[in-house]
Amino acid sequence: MERVKMAEAESLETAAEHERILREIESTDTACIGPTLRSVYDGEEHGRFMEKLETRIRNHDREIEKMCNFHYQGFVDSITELLKVRGEAQKLKNQVTDTNRKLQHEGKELVIAMEELKQCRLQQRNISATVDKLMLCLPVLEMYSKLRDQMKTKRHYPALKTLEHLEHTYLPQVSHYRFCKVMVDNIPKLREEIKDVSMSDLKDFLESIRKHSDKIGETAMKQAQQQRNLDNIILQQPRIGSKRKSKKEAYTIFDTEIESTSPKSEQDSGILDVEDEEDDEEGARETFENYYRKQRRKQARLVLQPPSNMHETLDGYRKYFNQIVGFFVVEDHILHTTQGLVNRAYIDELWEMALSKTIAALRTHSSYCSDPNLVLDLKNLIVLFADTLQVYGFPVNQLFDMLLEIRDQYSETLLKKWSGIFRNILDSDNYSPIPVTSEEMYKKVIGQFPFQDAELEKQPFPKKFPFSEFVPKVYNQIKEFIYACLKFSEDLHLSSTEVDDMIRKSTNLLLTRTLSNSLQNVIKRKNIGLTELVQIIINTTHLEKSCKYLEEFITNITNVLPETVHTTKLYGTTTFKDARHAAEEEIYTNLNQKIDQFLQLADYDWMTGDLGSKASDYLVDLIAFLRSTFAVFTHLPGKVAQTACMSACKHLATSLMQLLLEAEVRQLTLGALQQFNLDVRECEQFARSGPVPGFQEDTLQLAFIDLRQLLDLFIQWDWSTYLADYGQPTCKYLRVNPVTALTLLEKMKDTSRKNNMFAQFRKNERDKQKLIDTVAKQLRGLISSHHS
Repeated sequence: MERVKMAEAESLETAAEHERILREIESTDTACIGPTLRSVYDGEEHGRFMEKLETRIRNHDREIEKMCNFHYQGFVDSITELLKVRGEAQKLKNQVTDTNRKLQHEGKELVIAMEELKQCRLQQRNISATVDKLMLCLPVLEMYSKLRDQMKTKRHYPALKTLEHLEHTYLPQVSHYRFCKVMVDNIPKLREEIKDVSMSDLKDFLESIRKHSDKIGETAMKQAQQQRNLDNIILQQPRIGSKRKSKKEAYTIFDTEIESTSPKSEQDSGILDVEDEEDDEEGARETFENYYRKQRRKQARLVLQPPSNMHETLDGYRKYFNQIVGFFVVEDHILHTTQGLVNRAYIDELWEMALSKTIAALRTHSSYCSDPNLVLDLKNLIVLFADTLQVYGFPVNQLFDMLLEIRDQYSETLLKKWSGIFRNILDSDNYSPIPVTSEEMYKKVIGQFPFQDAELEKQPFPKKFPFSEFVPKVYNQIKEFIYACLKFSEDLHLSSTEVDDMIRKSTNLLLTRTLSNSLQNVIKRKNIGLTELVQIIINTTHLEKSCKYLEEFITNITNVLPETVHTTKLYGTTTFKDARHAAEEEIYTNLNQKIDQFLQLADYDWMTGDLGSKASDYLVDLIAFLRSTFAVFTHLPGKVAQTACMSACKHLATSLMQLLLEAEVRQLTLGALQQFNLDVRECEQFARSGPVPGFQEDTLQLAFIDLRQLLDLFIQWDWSTYLADYGQPTCKYLRVNPVTALTLLEKMKDTSRKNNMFAQFRKNERDKQKLIDTVAKQLRGLISSHHS
């Protein structure tokens, strides 16, 4: 029973499935019916499905037949209409055929034109394709042509860059062409050729810039000098506007000089020409850089080696500087126009080395220079050298520091030069007051030396200045020296205070050392006369007074007031005072020497028994000389004249005492002593006459007090008073030394014995001899007691 039920259920499911498939077949597009039929054949009931399909077809046929029967009349009408349409269609066909024939006939030329157009367009496409291919090839050919041109003109670095672009950018795009393959194969050879020729040209370039460095440096320094001159004009004419030439303009000089002086200039510029692209060939670059730097260092050492005779002329220094400037102008140009050949660190290292060697060479060679004009020209050349290199960015402070050292040397050479100038002035001076016979001459002297004297101005012509010609000459030469010092300070970038300090210190050296030595040498000359010495004292007095005007002169040219802190003062006053004191001492010495010369003429007869009536001739001449000499001292300061007079009298008194007591005079008589007394009286008379004003009462006579008391003691034979009052402040013969008295007494004692052989028989002679012996004994006692 269950099986029956199950069979019935399966049959119902199958029928339902077949119905679904039939509906799907009816409603599905024919192209998609395959999967539906496959599901029927995959099942086991396809026979039953076929039966149902046949039943469904029959049903549809019946429906179609019904429909046709229903619409039959309409069908017949449609057929009739269709037949009519066929006739009309035939007519239309004939018309279309006729029209087509006419169209074909009329369009034959158009077809031909269209065919030609087709061919043209085909050719156009071919041409366009050809152009496109050529457009790919042309850059390659152009780059290759450019490469050849660059190689021909020996612009090798750009040629290498072109070769790089050709190899890596252009050739890969057209590598399938045969000519490109030839180029690719040729590239290594070209690169090696460029490298070899580049190295050769680099060597030529190095040789060229070595030969022409001095010319390049000369041109650069000339342009710096022109710029400085222009700046000076601008300072003098502030309304005229101008700008300092730029570094770019300075490079123009380098390029122009290379082109005009170097036969390889165009090639060299090719070596230096650079494009801002990355270089992949670091090995070749490093080779070139190392070779260039090595060779340039060698050239630098040669350039920095000064010639042995460089110090002899300014041209020697100029050539040396031209070489150095030319070398570093080239290096700076290469730094700013190439990539990697040199760098700032390399340039700085090279400059430091060059700077140290240059300064050392200048120190050595400048020390040989003794001409201040050459030293000054050298300073100006060093300043120009420094200014030129500073334009190119090189630090030059050390050069200016070295110039301060050369400034000291310059001062020394100036001092030597002015030593000769002062010597000539002092040697050629007549040491006489300057006479003037007209107002014009008077004003000329006043214009040369600051002198004011109201009394002299009132005097009629002719008249005389108190000083000699060396005063205005020396004064003006001191000013010239100051100007010479000022010249060296120009362009050294020093402040006014520093310039003022430099000038004052150098001027102090001129006054305290050079001028002082010159004056001392004149004063110490053997043939110097009293008149010259007197004039030197007068001259130095006026020069001392002029120091304040020299202070004002320095202040005017430096614009630094003397009251400014740390301002050096002039020591001229001390110099002239020292010279004056030396002259005064020399006057004293000279006077004493003259006195000694007169005393050498003394010819005393120490054994005479005659009593003289007048002073000795030599002494009369001596006194006359002293009177005339002291008359010249009227223009001297009073103290100097008084000191000279007192010194002369003291020296005369001392010399006369020595003359009386000298050992060679072993005997003397009272008559000789009387003659000697007359001479001393003549000296005392001279002292009382007041040869130099300013002495109080008998002050000058005191110079002869020792002689006077000694002579009075012997002539008056006042031994009792002397021996009784000896040692007391009120003693009449206080200035008589017992030793001196005993020495003179012994000379008279010996005389009495030898000249009076028979006088012993006369009582008075015997008594006198006893008295001499007694006095001598007492004098010895005084001397002994004094020593004990």
